[in-house]
Amino acid sequence: MVLLKMEEKMEKENKMRVYKTFRTILGPIYKFWYRPKVEGAENIPTDGPVVIVGNHIHIMDQCNVIIATKRTIRYMAKKEYFDPQYNEGHHAWFFKSAGCIPVDRKIHDDSAKEAALEVLRNGGILGLFPEGTRNGLKEERAKEIYKDHIDEKEDFDVFYKRVKKEKTSQINYLEELYKDKKITREEFLDNIDKVDAYLKELIDKKVISEDDYYEHIYLPFKFGAVSMANKTNAQIVPFVITGDYKFRTKNLKVTIGKPFKADDDLEKANNKLRKTMIDMYKKSNGK
Repeated sequence: MVLLKMEEKMEKENKMRVYKTFRTILGPIYKFWYRPKVEGAENIPTDGPVVIVGNHIHIMDQCNVIIATKRTIRYMAKKEYFDPQYNEGHHAWFFKSAGCIPVDRKIHDDSAKEAALEVLRNGGILGLFPEGTRNGLKEERAKEIYKDHIDEKEDFDVFYKRVKKEKTSQINYLEELYKDKKITREEFLDNIDKVDAYLKELIDKKVISEDDYYEHIYLPFKFGAVSMANKTNAQIVPFVITGDYKFRTKNLKVTIGKPFKADDDLEKANNKLRKTMIDMYKKSNGK
C-alpha cells in the first residue's frame, strides 16, 4: 500500500513537471499564433479550491486560462482524447501528460467525478465546460436536420460543410422559431448557415427580443460545476470566450469573471452561473 501511494505521488509529480514544461514552451507559441486578449486574470484565486468554467467553442479553449495563471489547472476531457483508436486520440500523450481527467460521456462516470473532486479536496483548480460539449453543430445533429428539413438534392456532405461552424444552440432555436411559425420554412432554410446574423436581424424586426437571443448563446448548462463546487466549498470562476481562432487573429478575447460560491440550491447556483456568463458575453460584445 505504501509503495502504491509512493508510485502515485511520483506519477502526479511527473505529470505536473510535464504540464509546467508544456506551459513554459507552448504558452508563448499559443500567444503568438492566436494573440488572445485576456482580461481579468487577477480574478483567479492564488490558492484554495477553484472550479473554473467557460463556454466551449474550440478544442483550444482551455489554453486561454492555463496561460492566465501560474497555478496548475486539471481539466476534464472526453475519454476519446485519450484513445488512439479515435480521431481525437492522435495526441493522447499530450492530454495524459497535461494531467487531464478522462470522462466517459456515455455513462454516469463516477470514477472521473471522484478524480475531479479529489483535485478540489486537495485545494487545486478543476477546469470544465458546463455546456458539456463544444457548441458547434455535430454531424449527428446535422443529420437530423438534414433528414427533417433539407431537400435531398443537396448532398449531405455539402450541407454539413456549410453549417458545421454554426452554434448548435442557435440552430436549435432557429428550428424552434420555425416550428412555432414565427419564421417561414424558406426563412429557416435560407438562414441556417448564417444563424447568428439572422437572429440579430430578427431582434431588429422585433420577432424575438435581445434577451431571447442571448439566452440561446449557450447550450443548457449541466450541474457538475456547481455540484462539485458546493461539495468542496470551492470558488467558481467563470470565463467567456468570444472571437475566432485564426492565425494572428485580432478578435480572440477571453474575459475571466470574479469568483463566487455555489448556493446549496444547485438549480439557483446553476442559473446564477449561466446568467453571469450571459452578462459577461454581452459586455464582451459591447452590450
